[in-house]
Amino acid sequence: MSSFQVAYIPIGVPTFHLESANDQFKKSVDMMQTLTNNGVYPEKPLLTIDDLKLFLKEINPDLIVLQNNTFANSAYASEVLRAFDCPILLWTLREPVIDGGRLRLNSLTGAYSAGNVMHHLGREKFEYIFGAPTEEKVIAKINATIRAAEVKKSLRFLNVAAVGQTPQGFGFGRALDAEVAKAFGANLESIEARELMLKAKTYKKEEYEDVLAEARTKMVGLDKLPEGNVDAFARLYKAYKEFIDSKNIKALASRCWPDYFVEYGTPVCAVLGMLNDINIAASCESDLFGAISMYIGVELSGGPTFFGDPVSLDEEDNTVTFWHCGTAACSLARKDTGSEMGVHPNRKIGPTMEFGCKPADEVTIFRVGRKPDGQFRFFISTGEALDVPKQFCGTSVVIKPDTNAAELVNKSVKDGWEPHFVVIYANVAEELETLAKLLDMEVCKY
Repeated sequence: MSSFQVAYIPIGVPTFHLESANDQFKKSVDMMQTLTNNGVYPEKPLLTIDDLKLFLKEINPDLIVLQNNTFANSAYASEVLRAFDCPILLWTLREPVIDGGRLRLNSLTGAYSAGNVMHHLGREKFEYIFGAPTEEKVIAKINATIRAAEVKKSLRFLNVAAVGQTPQGFGFGRALDAEVAKAFGANLESIEARELMLKAKTYKKEEYEDVLAEARTKMVGLDKLPEGNVDAFARLYKAYKEFIDSKNIKALASRCWPDYFVEYGTPVCAVLGMLNDINIAASCESDLFGAISMYIGVELSGGPTFFGDPVSLDEEDNTVTFWHCGTAACSLARKDTGSEMGVHPNRKIGPTMEFGCKPADEVTIFRVGRKPDGQFRFFISTGEALDVPKQFCGTSVVIKPDTNAAELVNKSVKDGWEPHFVVIYANVAEELETLAKLLDMEVCKY
């Protein structure tokens, strides 16, 4: 994948107050350089069409921050639109001084000119922000747009894997390679679960001792489980890692029950937990769109996400508990317990992860959902992860949303959302909303 590039393009004309324009230019560049190492900037504001054309020849952006450094007529924006079809954030500067004297910048009128021509050229889906480069809302918006554009580009180079088919009644997670490519730009790899089981059985002990040693450094109580199951887990983890490395996989949706219990004798849960711990987004029950949701969360937060079912509502505490059988990343475990190991709550075979997840002041509940017409939508809700112990056998996290929990549950059930959600350990709601717009997907905030 080529390096991500965000281009700052400050347009204007030389007939306004150049001292103010240059001051805003310098402050804008300084601010953006705190947000990204992948920015490209002109040496000065682009105050003629010729200067603009020269700068456009030097860049190859994945995102454009188009700023009216002063007023500029629509010809400036038209040049940018003809040169590139990447996402655009249009930025209007606040007038630096209102004192009854000269209009220093007239940036806002320039924004209207740019917005008008964008609509006429079919580029009406642009992002917009008004304000000075020192304002927190401006910094937050530009940062969110950069992060979202980075993820959009990374999705185009994502290899996501489907290991086996969805179980009966779990078709919501099934995906076609064509729709994954069309909607996200990603490439879908497929392999049958039995292929990885067979591969796992071929290893000699010395071939998987390294992954077993890795697991022992992260897992609490692994060696208390039957040796045969621990051995089978390590073999399977080795097989998954080799497959992932060979195909450069960054997200994976794996079949789990009944195959791994019946045919292999050991669950895949802990394998997926270990993969999540190294930021390979790994969902169970073959939920491909769950895996893509996890991948987006990993990219935006820089760490593992939690994947689970909403299993409990407490109206009095205003909380929703998310749970699954035991696939959470070891690093999400509470510090007082660590990533304890146990057996699957229904099948009584291990290893599976067995812990409550760590607390966090800010989390985001997220899901890429598919609508009946085949289009996609984003579920976005914010809250906090509470400091509470494990709620059920398996792994769990209790979320107190910023909105009413009962209303969240009632509305999301009636709106037809899938039963799997992702908890991202950061507030990335604005980044997700921007990403949805960049992907032309519906935003559903709860």
